Amino acid sequence: MGYRDKINLLKLPRHIAIIMDGNGRWAKDKGKLRIFGHHNGVLSVRDVVEGAVDLNIEYLTLYTFSTENWNRPKLEVTAIMELMVSTIHKEIDNFMKKNVKLNAIGDLDKLPPKCHKELNNAIEVTANNTGMVLTLALSYSSRLEILHAVKIIASKVNNGELNVDDINEDIFEENLFTNGMPNPELLIRTSGEFRISNYLLWQIAYAELYFTTKLWPDFRKEDFFEAILDFQKRERRFGMTSEQVN
Repeated sequence: MGYRDKINLLKLPRHIAIIMDGNGRWAKDKGKLRIFGHHNGVLSVRDVVEGAVDLNIEYLTLYTFSTENWNRPKLEVTAIMELMVSTIHKEIDNFMKKNVKLNAIGDLDKLPPKCHKELNNAIEVTANNTGMVLTLALSYSSRLEILHAVKIIASKVNNGELNVDDINEDIFEENLFTNGMPNPELLIRTSGEFRISNYLLWQIAYAELYFTTKLWPDFRKEDFFEAILDFQKRERRFGMTSEQVN
């Protein structure tokens, strides 16, 4: 019996976020260039998306490219962007078959024009799909997102559209990139690193964190199912006592 068969389908997280880490190290271990790892990482994305769709997960958000990643060697960044264009183009038919709605968050204007165009096209084509929402965090930084929200709120206050005393968590969340999405209940990070890396800092306040030593290109749907099973074994108290929860 695999992990999939042990999962309680009535206790699934609505939203799962993943930090896909380890492509470069995976390639280096095999004596290959880093981009070789990114290419193989695409296979993991495809497999995990398939697993999430199989379970009817409502939202899956993938940390695809951070604002800090722009500081990597130019050749690697260019190769990643070209890979992104070709991958998004190839996956549109698959998204349509699986009823997946594509979404993206981050400073998207920084993406190369060709990449931005391909992304917008895929988002438009899948806009009416009613299944899982697959969000790519691209040129994304949680601190950037929070500052962006603060500036919007400050502008509304300055223009008299909003009273300072009316600002609360709901108002703040309405101005985040993830507006309209439930906060992640489970955050998965691959490669054995134990840090959040500036990812969804506001949204994961009460998320369960799951770390695995597997490098992303080795991560498959069975590993994804294992993480969900681990999530289901945890007691989520949200500041209350066990007696109150039970």
